[in-house]
Amino acid sequence: MRVAVLGTGIMGAGIARSLLRAGIDVTAWNRHIDRAQSLAADGARVDESSSTAVRDADVVLTMPFDESAVREVAEQFLPAMPDTAIWMQCATVGPAGIRRLADLAAEHDRDIVDAPVVGTRKPAEDGTLAVLVSGAPALLERLVPVSDAIGSKTVNVGESLGAASGLKLACNAWVASITAGAAQSLALCSTLGVDPRLFLATIDGSASNTPYAQLKGGMMIESDFTPSFEVDGLVKDLGLMLAAVESTPMSPALLATLHETFGAAVDLGHGRDDIAAVITAFHPG
Repeated sequence: MRVAVLGTGIMGAGIARSLLRAGIDVTAWNRHIDRAQSLAADGARVDESSSTAVRDADVVLTMPFDESAVREVAEQFLPAMPDTAIWMQCATVGPAGIRRLADLAAEHDRDIVDAPVVGTRKPAEDGTLAVLVSGAPALLERLVPVSDAIGSKTVNVGESLGAASGLKLACNAWVASITAGAAQSLALCSTLGVDPRLFLATIDGSASNTPYAQLKGGMMIESDFTPSFEVDGLVKDLGLMLAAVESTPMSPALLATLHETFGAAVDLGHGRDDIAAVITAFHPG
C-alpha cells in the first residue's frame, strides 16, 4: 500500500512514522517543505508538490490545520489523484466542513472518507490514536491497514459523512473541559494560598481523577507548555463546535466560555503552546 501524507505538522509527522513502521510506503508533503524533510531519514519519500506526491497513492491522507488549508491543497492534488485512490480526510474540519470537502471530491469524481483522529503528539508517534471513520463501507474496509497502523482502535461512526467529524468535536469538547477545569482548580489553589500540587494529589485515585488532568495539571504547575496539542488548534475546534450547534436547541454557554478562556491564552501569546497554557488565562500576570 502507498499512502501520501499531506500536512506533516505535529500530528501528520507522527502518523507518517507510524505508517512507515507498519511497512507502508509513504510520500510526505508539507506546505513548508522543511517540516517534512526529517521524514526522509525515517524512510519516507518527500515531495515538494502535493500533486506529484499523490500520483501513485492508494490513499491520500490529509492533515493540514483547518478546512481552508485542506481545500487549498485538495484543489491541487485532486486532479492528479489516481481514480482508484481514497481521500482519507483526517484534519478536524467539523461536520459541515467535511461535507463541503466531499462536494469538492465529487466534482473530481474522487472517493472520500471522513476520518478524524483522537490523540495528540505521542499517540500519533506511537500509532495509538483512536481513528474515527464514517463513509461508504467498502471504502472503510480498504482503509483498515492504514487505520490499524496509526491507531490502537477504530470507531466506525456509520455511513454518513460528517458523523465521524461530529464525534471528534464531542471528544475535543471533553478535552477542553478537563483542561480548563484543571487550570481553574490549580489557579484557585494558588489564589487561596494552597500548594496546587495538593489538588492533583487529592483527586489522584478518586472517581473524579483522570490521567489527562494529572498530565496537563503537572505541565501547568511546571509551566511546561511544550506543544502536543496547540492552543490555536483547540480554539479553532471550539469555533467549529459553536458553529455546529448554532441552529440547534443545544445551549452553547459552556462552549462559548471555553472558547473565550482558551482565546485569552492566545491573546497572551500562547497560541503555539500546548493547551496546558490555558492556566495563563487564570493567572494573566
